[in-house]
Amino acid sequence: MDGISPTSMTFPKPKERERDVVLSVSDVSVSFGDAVVLDGVSFDVFRGEILGFVGATGGGKSVLLRTVLGLHRKTSGTIRLFGFDIDRLADEERLRIDMRLGVLFQHGALFSSLNLLENIQVPMREYLDLPKPLMDELALLKIELVGLSPGDALKFPSELSGGMIKRAALARALSIDPEIVFLDEPTSGLDPIAAAEFDELVAKLRETMGLTVYMVTHDLDSLFSVCDRVAVLGDGRVILEGTIEDMLRSEELWIKAYFRGKRARQLDLAGRRR
Repeated sequence: MDGISPTSMTFPKPKERERDVVLSVSDVSVSFGDAVVLDGVSFDVFRGEILGFVGATGGGKSVLLRTVLGLHRKTSGTIRLFGFDIDRLADEERLRIDMRLGVLFQHGALFSSLNLLENIQVPMREYLDLPKPLMDELALLKIELVGLSPGDALKFPSELSGGMIKRAALARALSIDPEIVFLDEPTSGLDPIAAAEFDELVAKLRETMGLTVYMVTHDLDSLFSVCDRVAVLGDGRVILEGTIEDMLRSEELWIKAYFRGKRARQLDLAGRRR
């Protein structure tokens, strides 16, 4: 990846995609006691797109992600995955839906007592009944798919760099070939070159595997370079959903400060497309 300029690189977007809704969130609210975190959130994610989800720190982005995944209970609203209302699914049906999802949690969330190969095999062990040699072979394929070396397979998380942990967590998210991948702050803590390489990896995987990607991020570089659309969470709801151009035209105060503030101007001077 020598010669990459993370402030100027962009990746091709698909020219045309059917508007097939993979994830639909409608009027979803979440409260913890008397504290309302999400208040009528609505948005769609379309098949094959990379949707960037942004918002103020502590504004509920991770809560929303965990609610979509069924890890937090919502107080109202509807969440549909692949057209199915997840609240109306029987356990077996929900299991089949879960097998179509991949998740990269913030900071990687690898199991410290398991080596890389074993971490990647966790979803296989949970959802599939495969012999160990086949699981080893599949896990090695995923290791190479995300740009790691087969020699890393027996390393433990404590032996991996920050960038390697992100790639390892992505390999685990791809373990059983999901259709949609949820990425929670995938480039946080990475230097600009490593973050740019990770963005390029996500873009390539989207194209080669036909993935749909839901990416929670604060990284302006990621938003500009790989995201087809952006959704902005503010005051407990989605206040704008659209392209980067829509974000740059918005006069809403938080969106204007985020996309057209001092840091955004610095990106422009370095060659970033506005």
